[in-house]
Amino acid sequence: MRRALVIDDSRTMRRIVARILQDLGFETVEAEHGQAALDLLADGPPPDLACVDWNMPVMDGLQFVVRVRATPALRGMTLMMVTTESEHAQIVRALAAGAHEYLVKPFTAEALRDKLALLGLLPLDEHA
Repeated sequence: MRRALVIDDSRTMRRIVARILQDLGFETVEAEHGQAALDLLADGPPPDLACVDWNMPVMDGLQFVVRVRATPALRGMTLMMVTTESEHAQIVRALAAGAHEYLVKPFTAEALRDKLALLGLLPLDEHA
């Protein structure tokens, strides 16, 4: 089974993203900020995917992406920003830091599924 880590300081948003991912066949774990996510990642093999919010306390999403990309054991994990940050410059910064994809909130379950298909984590023809 594919595994996903959902990182967002909003409990409600974590639940929404996790539910969509579970409906798509992912086992999910959640963290409320980047440092909590890194602590989870230290305890076992990395998940296939991390959905990362940008604006969080303690460690924001961009800092998390940079830290993951600097950690050899985590470099293979797919990172997708899922955030309200919609400015082109922010998207460029996240992708340059090592995020694979970017999804702007609010989004639909179909939009998330389509991004996962583009990343090769779901078949292109799978429907939620």
